[in-house]
Amino acid sequence: MTRWVMIADLRRCVGCQTCTASCKHTNATLPGVQWRKVLDMESGEYPDVSRTFVPVGCMHCGDPPCMQVCPSTAIRQRDDGIVTINDDLCIGCGYCILACPYQALDKVDRPSYAYGCKPAPHEAARMERGRIGVSQKCTFCSDRIDNGREQALTPGVDPGATPACVNSCIADALHFGNIENPQSNVSELLRENEHFRMHEELETDSGFYYLWEKRS
Repeated sequence: MTRWVMIADLRRCVGCQTCTASCKHTNATLPGVQWRKVLDMESGEYPDVSRTFVPVGCMHCGDPPCMQVCPSTAIRQRDDGIVTINDDLCIGCGYCILACPYQALDKVDRPSYAYGCKPAPHEAARMERGRIGVSQKCTFCSDRIDNGREQALTPGVDPGATPACVNSCIADALHFGNIENPQSNVSELLRENEHFRMHEELETDSGFYYLWEKRS
Protein backbone atom coordinates (compact mmCIF):
# COMPACT_ATOMS: atom_id res chain seq x y z
CA MET A 1 0.00 0.00 0.00
CA THR A 2 1.07 3.57 -0.69
CA ARG A 3 -0.18 6.86 0.60
CA TRP A 4 1.86 9.95 -0.15
CA VAL A 5 1.88 12.63 2.55
CA MET A 6 3.75 15.86 3.19
CA ILE A 7 5.26 17.09 6.45
CA ALA A 8 6.15 20.65 7.46
CA ASP A 9 8.53 21.14 10.38
CA LEU A 10 7.33 24.35 12.01
CA ARG A 11 10.60 24.65 13.94
CA ARG A 12 12.55 25.00 10.71
CA CYS A 13 10.33 26.99 8.33
CA VAL A 14 11.68 30.55 8.00
CA GLY A 15 8.87 31.97 5.87
CA CYS A 16 11.07 32.61 2.86
CA GLN A 17 8.28 31.64 0.40
CA THR A 18 10.75 29.73 -1.78
CA CYS A 19 8.27 26.83 -1.89
CA THR A 20 5.58 29.21 -3.15
CA ALA A 21 7.83 30.57 -5.89
CA SER A 22 8.99 27.10 -6.86
CA CYS A 23 5.42 25.85 -7.11
CA LYS A 24 4.40 28.79 -9.31
CA HIS A 25 7.39 28.27 -11.59
CA THR A 26 6.87 24.52 -11.88
CA ASN A 27 3.12 24.65 -12.49
CA ALA A 28 2.92 27.97 -14.38
CA THR A 29 -0.03 29.21 -12.34
CA LEU A 30 -1.54 32.57 -13.25
CA PRO A 31 -0.92 35.75 -11.22
CA GLY A 32 -2.83 35.63 -7.96
CA VAL A 33 -2.99 31.83 -7.89
CA GLN A 34 -0.82 30.09 -5.32
CA TRP A 35 -1.10 26.35 -4.80
CA ARG A 36 1.48 26.50 -2.02
CA LYS A 37 1.19 29.34 0.50
CA VAL A 38 3.00 30.13 3.74
CA LEU A 39 1.00 31.74 6.55
CA ASP A 40 2.75 34.17 8.88
CA MET A 41 1.29 33.78 12.38
CA GLU A 42 2.21 35.97 15.36
CA SER A 43 1.55 34.94 18.94
CA GLY A 44 2.17 36.26 22.44
CA GLU A 45 2.20 39.77 23.83
CA TYR A 46 4.93 42.40 23.78
CA PRO A 47 7.74 41.92 24.58
CA ASP A 48 7.34 38.12 24.41
CA VAL A 49 6.20 37.76 20.83
CA SER A 50 6.98 34.92 18.45
CA ARG A 51 6.27 34.20 14.79
CA THR A 52 5.44 30.86 13.23
CA PHE A 53 5.45 30.20 9.49
CA VAL A 54 2.94 27.58 8.34
CA PRO A 55 3.01 26.12 4.81
CA VAL A 56 -0.48 25.32 3.54
CA GLY A 57 -2.13 24.05 0.40
CA CYS A 58 -4.21 21.07 -0.65
CA MET A 59 -4.06 18.52 2.15
CA HIS A 60 -4.90 15.55 -0.12
CA CYS A 61 -7.39 14.29 2.43
CA GLY A 62 -8.26 10.65 2.89
CA ASP A 63 -11.91 11.72 2.94
CA PRO A 64 -11.88 14.85 0.73
CA PRO A 65 -14.87 17.20 1.26
CA CYS A 66 -14.25 18.66 -2.21
CA MET A 67 -14.73 15.26 -3.84
CA GLN A 68 -17.94 14.57 -1.93
CA VAL A 69 -19.68 17.67 -3.32
CA CYS A 70 -18.39 17.54 -6.91
CA PRO A 71 -21.47 16.97 -9.14
CA SER A 72 -19.48 16.01 -12.23
CA THR A 73 -17.08 13.49 -10.62
CA ALA A 74 -14.18 15.66 -11.82
CA ILE A 75 -12.44 15.29 -8.46
CA ARG A 76 -11.08 11.84 -7.83
CA GLN A 77 -8.73 10.18 -5.39
CA ARG A 78 -5.94 7.98 -6.67
CA ASP A 79 -5.02 4.71 -4.99
CA ASP A 80 -1.93 6.44 -3.57
CA GLY A 81 -4.07 9.11 -1.86
CA ILE A 82 -3.41 12.01 -4.25
CA VAL A 83 -6.58 14.00 -5.00
CA THR A 84 -6.84 15.12 -8.63
CA ILE A 85 -9.12 17.30 -10.76
CA ASN A 86 -10.03 16.30 -14.33
CA ASP A 87 -10.21 19.57 -16.28
CA ASP A 88 -12.33 17.94 -18.98
CA LEU A 89 -15.03 16.93 -16.48
CA CYS A 90 -15.00 20.04 -14.24
CA ILE A 91 -17.99 22.32 -14.94
CA GLY A 92 -16.66 25.23 -12.88
CA CYS A 93 -19.52 25.27 -10.37
CA GLY A 94 -17.17 26.07 -7.48
CA TYR A 95 -18.85 23.75 -4.97
CA CYS A 96 -15.45 22.26 -4.13
CA ILE A 97 -14.04 25.70 -3.32
CA LEU A 98 -16.80 26.27 -0.77
CA ALA A 99 -16.51 22.77 0.69
CA CYS A 100 -12.75 22.79 1.27
CA PRO A 101 -11.99 23.77 4.89
CA TYR A 102 -8.38 24.56 3.92
CA GLN A 103 -9.13 27.17 1.23
CA ALA A 104 -6.90 25.18 -1.11
CA LEU A 105 -8.78 25.53 -4.40
CA ASP A 106 -8.84 28.35 -6.95
CA LYS A 107 -10.83 29.11 -10.08
CA VAL A 108 -9.80 31.61 -12.75
CA ASP A 109 -12.56 32.70 -15.14
CA ARG A 110 -10.37 34.73 -17.47
CA PRO A 111 -6.61 34.79 -18.00
CA SER A 112 -4.52 37.51 -16.40
CA TYR A 113 -0.89 38.33 -16.97
CA ALA A 114 1.95 39.75 -14.94
CA TYR A 115 2.72 42.61 -17.36
CA GLY A 116 -0.46 44.06 -18.81
CA CYS A 117 -3.19 42.68 -21.04
CA LYS A 118 -0.97 40.44 -23.16
CA PRO A 119 1.08 37.45 -22.02
CA ALA A 120 4.83 37.75 -21.89
CA PRO A 121 6.62 35.21 -24.10
CA HIS A 122 7.29 32.85 -21.20
CA GLU A 123 3.64 33.07 -20.09
CA ALA A 124 2.34 32.37 -23.57
CA ALA A 125 4.65 29.38 -23.92
CA ARG A 126 3.44 27.77 -20.71
CA MET A 127 -0.21 28.87 -20.63
CA GLU A 128 -2.61 25.98 -19.98
CA ARG A 129 -5.94 27.09 -21.41
CA GLY A 130 -7.62 24.05 -19.92
CA ARG A 131 -7.31 25.59 -16.45
CA ILE A 132 -9.48 28.60 -17.28
CA GLY A 133 -12.99 28.33 -15.80
CA VAL A 134 -12.28 25.16 -13.83
CA SER A 135 -11.10 24.44 -10.31
CA GLN A 136 -7.40 23.98 -9.72
CA LYS A 137 -5.14 23.11 -6.81
CA CYS A 138 -1.89 21.49 -5.70
CA THR A 139 -1.34 18.05 -7.22
CA PHE A 140 1.62 16.99 -5.02
CA CYS A 141 3.46 17.21 -8.37
CA SER A 142 1.89 13.87 -9.32
CA ASP A 143 3.51 13.98 -12.76
CA ARG A 144 6.97 14.09 -11.15
CA ILE A 145 6.03 11.23 -8.83
CA ASP A 146 4.72 9.05 -11.67
CA ASN A 147 7.61 9.80 -14.03
CA GLY A 148 10.14 9.29 -11.27
CA ARG A 149 8.73 5.95 -10.19
CA GLU A 150 8.91 4.73 -13.79
CA GLN A 151 12.64 5.38 -13.49
CA ALA A 152 12.83 3.48 -10.17
CA LEU A 153 13.21 6.71 -8.17
CA THR A 154 11.81 7.06 -4.65
CA PRO A 155 9.50 10.07 -3.98
CA GLY A 156 10.72 12.06 -1.00
CA VAL A 157 14.24 10.71 -1.38
CA ASP A 158 15.16 11.30 -5.02
CA PRO A 159 14.57 14.90 -6.21
CA GLY A 160 13.41 13.71 -9.64
CA ALA A 161 10.37 12.06 -8.06
CA THR A 162 9.69 14.61 -5.30
CA PRO A 163 7.34 17.65 -5.31
CA ALA A 164 9.04 20.88 -6.36
CA CYS A 165 8.22 22.69 -3.11
CA VAL A 166 10.04 20.03 -1.07
CA ASN A 167 13.05 20.11 -3.38
CA SER A 168 13.33 23.89 -3.12
CA CYS A 169 12.99 24.30 0.67
CA ILE A 170 16.17 26.02 1.85
CA ALA A 171 15.54 25.15 5.51
CA ASP A 172 14.79 21.45 5.01
CA ALA A 173 11.38 22.08 6.58
CA LEU A 174 9.29 20.18 4.01
CA HIS A 175 9.33 16.40 3.66
CA PHE A 176 7.44 13.96 1.47
CA GLY A 177 7.02 10.21 1.50
CA ASN A 178 4.88 7.10 1.90
CA ILE A 179 3.23 6.98 5.31
CA GLU A 180 2.16 3.37 4.73
CA ASN A 181 5.81 2.33 4.78
CA PRO A 182 6.95 2.20 8.42
CA GLN A 183 10.58 2.59 7.30
CA SER A 184 9.98 5.71 5.20
CA ASN A 185 11.37 9.14 5.99
CA VAL A 186 7.95 10.52 6.90
CA SER A 187 7.04 7.60 9.16
CA GLU A 188 10.30 8.07 11.03
CA LEU A 189 9.71 11.80 11.46
CA LEU A 190 6.20 11.23 12.81
CA ARG A 191 7.46 8.64 15.29
CA GLU A 192 10.17 10.94 16.59
CA ASN A 193 8.16 14.20 16.82
CA GLU A 194 4.94 15.55 18.24
CA HIS A 195 2.67 16.45 15.34
CA PHE A 196 -0.81 17.56 14.36
CA ARG A 197 -3.00 18.02 11.30
CA MET A 198 -5.18 21.05 10.56
CA HIS A 199 -8.87 20.77 11.44
CA GLU A 200 -8.56 17.23 12.74
CA GLU A 201 -11.99 17.68 14.31
CA LEU A 202 -13.48 17.57 10.80
CA GLU A 203 -12.11 14.06 10.26
CA THR A 204 -10.94 14.70 6.70
CA ASP A 205 -7.87 12.50 7.29
CA SER A 206 -5.53 15.18 5.99
CA GLY A 207 -2.37 14.08 4.22
CA PHE A 208 -0.37 17.06 5.51
CA TYR A 209 1.29 16.84 8.93
CA TYR A 210 2.96 19.53 11.05
CA LEU A 211 5.86 18.86 13.44
CA TRP A 212 6.21 21.12 16.43
CA GLU A 213 8.28 19.44 19.15
CA LYS A 214 10.63 16.50 19.63
CA ARG A 215 8.84 13.56 21.22
CA SER A 216 10.15 12.88 24.73
